[in-house]
Amino acid sequence: MILATFVGSSVAYVNSWNGVPEYYPYTSGPNAVSPGSYPKFNSDTDVTNLTFSFEQSVQGNGYWMTYKYAKMGNLQFKDYVHGSGSIDNENTLVAQTLHYTMQPYYADWYDFNQSCIQFKEDNAMVYAPMNIAVGTGYYAAHPVAYDSLLKEKTWGKNLRSGTVMHQELEYAHAIDKELDLNLKDKWNHTYDPVWDQIGVTQMKINEDVTDGKIHIGVIQASNIPQSDPYTGQIGAISAVSWKNPAIDIDEDYWGTYHVEKNMTLETPYKRVQKNEDWLPCCSSGWETMPFYAKKGFGASTAGIFDCTCFKLPGQSTTA
Repeated sequence: MILATFVGSSVAYVNSWNGVPEYYPYTSGPNAVSPGSYPKFNSDTDVTNLTFSFEQSVQGNGYWMTYKYAKMGNLQFKDYVHGSGSIDNENTLVAQTLHYTMQPYYADWYDFNQSCIQFKEDNAMVYAPMNIAVGTGYYAAHPVAYDSLLKEKTWGKNLRSGTVMHQELEYAHAIDKELDLNLKDKWNHTYDPVWDQIGVTQMKINEDVTDGKIHIGVIQASNIPQSDPYTGQIGAISAVSWKNPAIDIDEDYWGTYHVEKNMTLETPYKRVQKNEDWLPCCSSGWETMPFYAKKGFGASTAGIFDCTCFKLPGQSTTA
């Protein structure tokens, strides 16, 4: 049994700022109000909400191959399985991304992005060679032989925290596994300006593997680029940050094992930058003014802001 739901919504309210069309609730019909007489909205608000939900329950004998991938914001997830024999599998996948932008013209704006991916699985597989009659004719009388040892690979990536967690089982004769993977990416930006963001990556494993190979890996980049202040998107992480990571875990086990792990990596970040109400003329001067206050003026105007162009009364400003 497989169930999947997809929900998406997008709402935008805008006015005529910079040529954007105005929004009016009644522009036609008996209650029509002319645009010239209806008050304009004093803010731009944009909301996008995308949610995907997937539930699966599979029991049977034969050969199987499954692939799942999701990307939401700065998060990525993949799960791949194949094998022959018997399988009893239940899993759920929930992925969501929310973008909220509210930018009034005479007050502080508020931008908020959040993405989440959650994958939970309870999977029991036992390897066996299988002969399966495929279709009709020759192959109905001559079944196809499937002889595939068990394999499953699951990983999650979080660019907000610069983290990758990876688990792979292969060449196994039996697997009894419970896995819980949680990824979260949250970013806030307000006009103050305040940057508030967090990246959470968590993987929980409880499994028994018979005559197989287990690989578990975790890597944390040594340097994470800051997000774009207007979109919240993270830039590419440099190759040096991956080659010289802050955290590096690499484990391999061959044989029959029982493994339990709970790995969580959380990277909160917050910055509050004072926004000057007045330009700091004649106090600390041009050199200590924030970049956004200088931007667009040019170096030739420095004398105006640090008062070096001031002349005593009676002196010519061109002297």
